[in-house]
Amino acid sequence: MTRLGFLLDSESCIGCHACTVACKSEHDVPLGVNRTWVKYIETGSFPDADRHFSVMRCNHCDDAPCISICPTNALFRAANGVVDFDDDNCIGCKGCMNACPYDAIYINPDTNTANKCNFCNHRIEQGLEPSCVVVCPTHAIKVADLDDPDDETTRLIARSDTAVRAPEQGTLPKVHYLGANPASLDPLRTAIAGDGMIWADTTPQHPTLDVGGAGVEARTTYTTAHQMTWKAKVSSYLVTKAVAAGMMAVAALLVVLGHGGEQAVAGVVPAVTAGVFLAVTGLLLVWDLRRPDRFYYLLTRANRRSWLVKGAVVLGAYAAVCAAWFVAGLVGSVGALQVLAAPAALLAAATAGYTAFLFGQCEGRDLWQTPLLLPTLLAQAVVAGGAGYAVLDLVADVPSPDAVQWVLLAGLLATAVLVAAEMAAHRTAHVSAAVEAMTRGRYARRFWAGGVMLGLAVPTALVAAGLATGTGPWPAAAGGICAVAGMWLYEDTFVRAGQSVPLS
Repeated sequence: MTRLGFLLDSESCIGCHACTVACKSEHDVPLGVNRTWVKYIETGSFPDADRHFSVMRCNHCDDAPCISICPTNALFRAANGVVDFDDDNCIGCKGCMNACPYDAIYINPDTNTANKCNFCNHRIEQGLEPSCVVVCPTHAIKVADLDDPDDETTRLIARSDTAVRAPEQGTLPKVHYLGANPASLDPLRTAIAGDGMIWADTTPQHPTLDVGGAGVEARTTYTTAHQMTWKAKVSSYLVTKAVAAGMMAVAALLVVLGHGGEQAVAGVVPAVTAGVFLAVTGLLLVWDLRRPDRFYYLLTRANRRSWLVKGAVVLGAYAAVCAAWFVAGLVGSVGALQVLAAPAALLAAATAGYTAFLFGQCEGRDLWQTPLLLPTLLAQAVVAGGAGYAVLDLVADVPSPDAVQWVLLAGLLATAVLVAAEMAAHRTAHVSAAVEAMTRGRYARRFWAGGVMLGLAVPTALVAAGLATGTGPWPAAAGGICAVAGMWLYEDTFVRAGQSVPLS
C-alpha cells in the first residue's frame, strides 16, 4: 500500500518561488490563484531580524474534510493516498473551500471549478516526481511514501522533529515541515504590519495587528490572497428557509390546537408562503454555484455523506409535504391536515436545522462548529414563523393571535440567549478572532445595530408592549418585520465573520 506525503524542509528553502512557477506552468494555473505558494515571515527587529520561508499547499489529509463535504464526489482519494479532484464533476459550490483548514483550494477563474495541489498525480502515475520537487534548487521539497518504513524521506520524518499545520483540526495532514518557525504555520501568530511593507495583495481578513501584541510573534512580509467564498446569497438562504420552515411549523401548531378548519390561515396561506420561500431558497442555492448548469449533479453524482446532498433531499421532501398541505387546505380536509401536521413540523425543523450539520462539515471555520448553531437556527425559524403570522394577522383573522405573538416572543428570547451564549464561548483562538470581528471589528456595527438592536431588542419590545396593552396586531407585525430584517443582518455577520479568520 502506498500513502504519499510531502516533507517541506524550511531550513533549506530559500524562498525562490521556483515551486510556485513550476506548478503554474505544469497545470496552467491562472494569475491570482495558486496551488502552491511560499509564505515569508520576519521575526525580531533590525538589526537582529530573520526571515523564514514556508511552502503552503494542500495537505492531502488522511481524514480530508473536503472529500466529505463535496456533494458530487469531485474531490476523491486516489489509490496512492493523494486527494485528487475531477473538474468534470465539480459544481462550484465552494463547500470544500470552507471545509479545508489550510486555504488550499481555490476556484479556477477559467473553469469555475475547485482546483488545488493534486501532487502532480499525472506525473506520479508515469513514475515521475511532482514538478515542484524537480525544480527546487535546494531539494527542500521531498516526496515520502508514509507507509514504507524503508523510504528515506519517511525515515527522516520519523527521526526528526517535524510539524504539521493545524493539527488540532484532526484532519491528519500528510505534509510535514522540517525546521519551520512555528509562527509561520499558524496564521494567528503572524500579522501584516500597517506600514505597507507587504509584497503581495492580501484580503481584508489578514491580521494587521502590531507585532508583539495579541499573541502575534512575527510580521508577514509575503503571502497570497484568499477571497471569501460564501457571502450574501448564503446569508439570504438561511433566512428564506427559516421563513419557509417557521410558517409551516406554526400552521401545524394551529392544526394541533384545533384550528384546521381555518381554510386560508391554517391551510392555504402557510403552504403557499412556504412554497414561495422554498423556491427562493432553491434559486439562491443554484445562483451561488459557480457552475449552476450542473446543479442536477447533486442527484445524479451525489456523495451521500455531504450535507449539501442531504439538505437537498430534506428540502425536496419538505416541498412535497407543503404541496400536500396546500391541496388538503384547498379542499378543506381537516383530517388530512391533522395527518400531515407531524411530518410537516418534523420536516420544518429539518429544513431550518440541517445547515448546522452542513456548517459542521466546514472544518476550516471554527465559529461554525458551535453546538449552539442547531438550536439557534430552530429558534430563528420560530421567530420567522411567528413574524409571518403576525403580519398575516393584519389582513386575515388569525385564530389565537395572542398565542402567535407569544410564539414570536419566545423565539426572540431564545435566540437572544443563544446568541449571547455563542458570543461568550471562545472555544479556540479562531473562534475568539471571529467573535472579535463580529463584536468589535469590521462587522461590529452590522452585528450590534442590525442583529441585536433591529433583530432582537426592538421586536422584543414591540411584541411585549403589544401583549401588555392589547393594542392589536400592529406592534407584533412591525416587530416581526424588524426581526426578519435583523435576522438577515445577523446571519450575514455570522457567515462573513466565520470566514474572516486567515488559515494560511
